[in-house]
Amino acid sequence: MSHALEIVTLGVIVAVGAGLARRFGWSAPLELVIVGVIVSFIPGVPEIELDPHVVIVGLLPPLLFAAAIHTPLVSFRAERDAILLLAVGCVAFTTVTVGLIAWWVVPSATLAAGLALGAVVAPPDAVAATAIARRIGMPRRLVTILEGESLINDATALVAVGTATSAITAAVDPGRVVATFVLAAGGGLLIGWAVARILIAIRRHITDPVLDTTLSLVAPYLAFLPAEAIHSSGVLAVVVSGLLLGHAAPVVQTAASRIAVATNWRTAQFLLENVVFLLIGLQLRGIAQGVGQERLPVATIVGTCLAMLVATIAFRFVWVFGCTGIYHLVAREQAWSWQESAVVSWAGMRGVVTLGAVFLLPAQTPNRDLFRVAAFAVVVGTLLIHGSTLPWLVRRLRMPSPNAAEDAFRAAEILTEANRAGLAALDEARTDEDSLAVVRQLREQARRRDAAAWEQVGHPSAHREPPSATYRRLRRVMIDAERRSILDARDAGQVDDEVLRFAMAEVDREEAQLDRVEDVQMRVDEHLLAAPPPDPDACDDLRDAPPVIPARTPGECEDCLREHSSWVHLRMCLTCGRVGCCEASPRRHAIEHFHESGHPVMRSIEPGETWRWCYRHEQRDGA
Repeated sequence: MSHALEIVTLGVIVAVGAGLARRFGWSAPLELVIVGVIVSFIPGVPEIELDPHVVIVGLLPPLLFAAAIHTPLVSFRAERDAILLLAVGCVAFTTVTVGLIAWWVVPSATLAAGLALGAVVAPPDAVAATAIARRIGMPRRLVTILEGESLINDATALVAVGTATSAITAAVDPGRVVATFVLAAGGGLLIGWAVARILIAIRRHITDPVLDTTLSLVAPYLAFLPAEAIHSSGVLAVVVSGLLLGHAAPVVQTAASRIAVATNWRTAQFLLENVVFLLIGLQLRGIAQGVGQERLPVATIVGTCLAMLVATIAFRFVWVFGCTGIYHLVAREQAWSWQESAVVSWAGMRGVVTLGAVFLLPAQTPNRDLFRVAAFAVVVGTLLIHGSTLPWLVRRLRMPSPNAAEDAFRAAEILTEANRAGLAALDEARTDEDSLAVVRQLREQARRRDAAAWEQVGHPSAHREPPSATYRRLRRVMIDAERRSILDARDAGQVDDEVLRFAMAEVDREEAQLDRVEDVQMRVDEHLLAAPPPDPDACDDLRDAPPVIPARTPGECEDCLREHSSWVHLRMCLTCGRVGCCEASPRRHAIEHFHESGHPVMRSIEPGETWRWCYRHEQRDGA
């Protein structure tokens, strides 16, 4: 009963803590670590000491798998050089340099013990990087690099920890170290690929979302456990299988299965990653008591912790800027800017792997409890320092954040092409025996979806509600009435419960779709209210075009007036002032004007909007 109460308490603290973090814009990982530290010193709270195998085997595989299935494989391949430089090179460099510092700072420590501590604190954490980087709107390319690094560097670090801990108790053969690393990497890649191919083949024959979700939840362990059984990298096997399964999901899974799997993994990831950070904080009391038993001077403890924290942060800067400098000399076009290097260097938060790996140090490790508290200091210190200052650094360096409005524009273009492909397929598939009413309905649905996608690009006018918004508003009124009618039937006992559940599921499914559309629109609207920093990579046409010029027909599309047509949103040419209607309007006069005149830049003249679009280079700026 006590264990059940502890689990429930952890869940409640995580839910409340993460909810408050979202409400006030705090860093959830940092907040939960602090809460865990405070709770650990409350009288009567039981001491919690994590079994390292629970962390490495129980928590790490699903956390890495959840991150891997949402990491785009195409982007991962495009950034593989940078990812490997960080995930392998930086981890190895940090292991050696920080290990030497530990050997120097703690006189009683052996070189092998120092290298073991260096390997423990070397890998940045995938959970911390994703949670903070996405929250602050870091450029997607850097987010992909940091996520890729955090997915792979765990394997490098754990191999290094195992080698160093072996050296504590026995001599190490350099040839054996190389062979171990090759087996870990090669075996992990092979098993991850094999598991992914098998699961992809199975998924092609599964249409039940419940079965598909069950298969997805056990997939991390299907990759991890066989790899570990042959002494390969289970972490790497999980990452490879997750990347491949995520990439293949749109082809081999049904839409219902993808939605169910995404929802369940989002819930599992939320619980696991936040419980991990809470547990990190709860370890402090036990670690402090352990180091207290060694009766070390306070100055030694504080000095060691500070030295490890500073060295961990500093040597990441040395590696990143060193590699950037080399790239500037030999491959300038591939080199990062100094701003990108600064952000990548400062995004080295540590987390669950460091916490679990430090408990793998054998009992005969000199100053083991001191090393544990030093590793804890690195985890909390990097979360506190990097987590609290990284948003400021990104803003200070004027790093361009993902533009939700531009995303909506790109999505509208893609959906337009998809609609054209769908209509072409409809024309090929239809026969003379098919109902004309059904064909017209399919065409109208495609047209409405196309128009709704383009409406996401523009901000609704204060005096004109877009058709899709009108549809959602009125459909919600209908859904509320439909739900009340179904509930009345339930309360009256007129219909069997199975029938009622089916009817309610149909209503809920459409309401959930409306919720997703409105959530996307809300994110677009929030972004449009905050002007982004100027884009230094903007095209020449955008740089040369004025912010605004007098409109020839303010508030009206002159072509629509002449043709007695209607419009949804209005755009103005910044070369001649001609006002045309947007791509969601029936006649699409704005883009037609570009094709006829060659004038490249237009801007929105809807209330509250200042964004401009270059048709020639397909670039956008402004808010």
